[in-house]
Amino acid sequence: MQTIFFDDFTSGELDRSIWNVEVTGQTVNNEQQAYIDSPETIYLESGERDTAHGVLVIQPRYRGGYVTQQGARFDFVSGRIDTREKMEFSQANVAARIALPAGAGLWPACWVMGTVGEWPASGEIDIMENVGESDWASVALHGPGYSGEAALANKKFFSAGNDATTWHIYSMEWTPSHDLLFKIDGELIYRVTRPMVAFFGPWACDNRQYLLLNCALGGTYPFKTNGVRSPYYGLPEETVQSIRNNETKMLVDWVKVTRV
Repeated sequence: MQTIFFDDFTSGELDRSIWNVEVTGQTVNNEQQAYIDSPETIYLESGERDTAHGVLVIQPRYRGGYVTQQGARFDFVSGRIDTREKMEFSQANVAARIALPAGAGLWPACWVMGTVGEWPASGEIDIMENVGESDWASVALHGPGYSGEAALANKKFFSAGNDATTWHIYSMEWTPSHDLLFKIDGELIYRVTRPMVAFFGPWACDNRQYLLLNCALGGTYPFKTNGVRSPYYGLPEETVQSIRNNETKMLVDWVKVTRV
């Protein structure tokens, strides 16, 4: 394997030559946060949670009445970074070592988005998603005819004492026949083949793609899991209090992209 991208977050601050920090424009999925470019929500630390090197921290914060440049109002802010136009690739393997926060309605993710066309025709590969339930994580593939609720998706349920709040390596790999393999700690949890996709719609994952890391709050996916409507859509009071107490952190030890 040839490594075409690697970041273990040891430089003391986010490397802006390879990462973009997104700022909320249009929001989707009824999410309850605004993304901001701030060291409050995106920062690096050393020695955090059993890592010998640096760690990326994405930390949602409570900011009641925060108003975006577009005039939208939110009570929470969070972080989202991507490599668009700085590190793009096609048919490459992606892996990341991540420890997730616990709390119903949190929505951390590591994913890949295509650069050609509008979503879902652009293609989306979710290498890791979680909605705050620490006993499982999910993976998914989105494209035309198989997006949103109709996505090709699966879950991995963790054993007791080794849940999503501990370190795991989440990865996506391409096979020579162009199947997609989703793995957690090297264990195959889902395989998507070309015929599986063709049953629903055209394959959409061969165009150039970029990597994203973020921690959303509330919204459609958490709501359909926990059914919470108040105090925020998909986000219950106990999670709100955890965010207010600065206890909620998504940790990323390293990210790597490789190609044969």
